[in-house]
Amino acid sequence: MDIYSLAKPFIFQFDAESTHDLTLTSLKYAEKSGLLKLYPAPPVCQPRQVMGITFPNPVGLAAGLDKNGAVIDGMAALGFGFLEVGTVTPRPQPGNPKPRLFRIKEAQGIVNRFGFNNLGVDQLINNVKAAKYKGVLGINIGKNFDTPNEKAVDDYLICMRKVYAYASYITVNISSPNTKNLRALQEKEALSHLLATLKQEQLKLAESYGRYVPIALKIAPDLEHEQVNEIADLLMVHKIDAVIATNTTLARDMVQGMDNANETGGLSGAPVREKSTLVIQQLSQRLQGAVPIIGVGGILNGADAVEKIAAGASLVQVYSGLIYKGPKLVHDICKTLG
Repeated sequence: MDIYSLAKPFIFQFDAESTHDLTLTSLKYAEKSGLLKLYPAPPVCQPRQVMGITFPNPVGLAAGLDKNGAVIDGMAALGFGFLEVGTVTPRPQPGNPKPRLFRIKEAQGIVNRFGFNNLGVDQLINNVKAAKYKGVLGINIGKNFDTPNEKAVDDYLICMRKVYAYASYITVNISSPNTKNLRALQEKEALSHLLATLKQEQLKLAESYGRYVPIALKIAPDLEHEQVNEIADLLMVHKIDAVIATNTTLARDMVQGMDNANETGGLSGAPVREKSTLVIQQLSQRLQGAVPIIGVGGILNGADAVEKIAAGASLVQVYSGLIYKGPKLVHDICKTLG
């Protein structure tokens, strides 16, 4: 049994957000004190070429765990092939009132309604610059809660311009259920306008910096089949570099009657696995390899990661799985995928 499995019963006695904050603080201390150097290196995996980037292994940290890029070096020491930080917004914002993070232990699920709580894009950039990490870094961008949807594109442009020089790729988050009306940006007309504008800006920035930084779009698992097809078509039309499937779900049928199941927010972890995999399959059928897919949602072991790859994903990301399984999960997935 690993250390995390022994510590988990004690850790789970505290409320979820306090534990989350304590984990990040501990990781930061462990990295600065050199303790993480004792952590075993992950098994050697076959590198993957996706979006024109070489990923040393296909297992990434999903956005949301390190919103401000505060523990990049600590996370890197756990063996990830790539890290994604954020979601970050142009201006700092506190997010929704606490409590806003809940465990559904019975189903190995988590409900969050954070609402893009972060210290703002400038602070994230300062943290990225201070980190020693030189690996693949995705920066996930969003809009401030009080920016109306008709001006959302301005917030994404502000963030994109600021993070461009520091990101390996940029993820556009339009699928969090915790910012009012954000998911409306997934509708065909609004999404087409957003993608066209961001693509145009990407090409300008690539020329200015002499470096092309890919754009990925992160979508929800709660889309109708027709919507998935529409999004896939728009990704191809606007030449977007990747799609991340999926964010958290608003559905609760898979956790009905369990503790915390009725809490408002997005549900992640094991309960979202099937929904996420289904969206990946639909995207894969429609895209036919034209746009790579990064699979995230309910990956708690190597077999779950294999399922995502078999459905059409080129890479995978984890978040809730880390909470339930600990850092050993990264090693287990690497070993399984080889």
